[in-house]
Formats: sequence, C-alpha cells, structure tokens
Amino acid sequence: MNTLKGGSFEDERGKIIFNNELDLTLVKRMYVVENKNIDICRAWQGHKTESRWFVAVEGSFEIKLVKIDDFENPSDDLEVKSFVINSNSMDSLHVQNGYASSIQALETKSKLAVFSDYKLGTINDNYKFDSQKWKQKIK
Repeated sequence: MNTLKGGSFEDERGKIIFNNELDLTLVKRMYVVENKNIDICRAWQGHKTESRWFVAVEGSFEIKLVKIDDFENPSDDLEVKSFVINSNSMDSLHVQNGYASSIQALETKSKLAVFSDYKLGTINDNYKFDSQKWKQKIK
C-alpha cells in the first residue's frame, strides 16, 4: 500500500484540487462510500486478488489496513496500519491485494471514492472478518 500525495492550486477563478500521481489505468469499476454517521466503521473486508484505490472526495476518512496471513483463518495478532486521507489535498491510498480494510468517516457527510481493478462478479474475492478482530492492534 502507498499514499499518493495530491495538492491544490488557487487563483482568482477558484480552486483546483488534484492528484497527478494517481494512475487509474488498471481500474475496471468505481463506487462511492458514504457512511450514515461518523460512528459507523466498515470493518473488516479483504481481497486476495483485487486491488483498490481510495480517494476522499468530500470530508475525511481513517482507513486501517491489515495484511492477511491466511484468508480462511487469519491470525489475531496482525499489525494494523492507519491512514487518514481528506478531500482538501485529494491524497489517495492504493491498497494492494492481500489486505483487509476498515473505513470510518471522520466528518459528517464525507464521501469516499473507491476504484477497483476487477469488475463486480468477475471473481469471488470478498472476505469479511469480525469487526472487532483487530480493534486494539493499531500502530
């Protein structure tokens, strides 16, 4: 996984927010996540094969990631890495295959664009784990 830094430019005409490092050549589909409120955490969903790119288009999100050692029976003591992305800088987070993610909005009305390198239904690659499994393992 890596964070791709975005930026912004402002003049008398207005503001442009951009991410010139984000290469979406491999993208096959996209969707937008908007949690009902900031207390909701979408944890843990993983993919063996699929890679994803996250871009906050409104507000901000904390995204936690765990590298899964065994998709059928993952260890309880896996390291959790935490990232914050926000729409002010349009930073993006590329999550390679083999990870599970937890997504939580940090501001009301936040929207997260998610891009995937596989079309829906082309592979069976959706793994869901207990939302509390790695709750206390954040680094």
